[in-house]
Amino acid sequence: MSKKKENKTEEQGEKDLEKISEELTDKDVNPEAAEGSETENDAIAEELKKKDEEIAKIKDQLMRNMAEYDNYRKRTSRERIELEPEITAKIVAEFLTVADSLERALSIECVDENFKKGVHMIYDSFMETLGKLGVEQIAVDGDFDPAVHQAVQQVPAEEGQESGQIASTFQKGYKIGNKVLRFAMVAVVA
Repeated sequence: MSKKKENKTEEQGEKDLEKISEELTDKDVNPEAAEGSETENDAIAEELKKKDEEIAKIKDQLMRNMAEYDNYRKRTSRERIELEPEITAKIVAEFLTVADSLERALSIECVDENFKKGVHMIYDSFMETLGKLGVEQIAVDGDFDPAVHQAVQQVPAEEGQESGQIASTFQKGYKIGNKVLRFAMVAVVA
């Protein structure tokens, strides 16, 4: 009897298994359902591909913008460094007349020694400030150099002077580095 029960149970299990298998097969093999999900998958894949391309374009544009900004920053920094001496030279050149005026004030006879001492202190302070900005006075002793001197007069040679030497100075010249702010106006021995 127990064998009959076991056989019955086995047969029932096999029938149930076949029934479940048929149901699953019907669902999986349904051509309409399979076609719908396939086109849906294709649409999703196509949309995903478009989004990936869009992201790649945005990343590329971002990288280009970053490189462009970096180049801009470097270029403006370089231009600023190049322009700084020129701007300083232009501004300082305007103040050279102040140095000339102070020198003239020092050369005038003055009764009040404290006044003259005060002008001398201002002159020294002004020249020190120009020195901090890199301004140097052009040397006017020795031979005439057309790169830094401007000959405004020729004078006959005196004892001990040779032709082409600077005899006297009418106005001091100044430079920053190799850039001449104002040529030294000199008289040259003929």
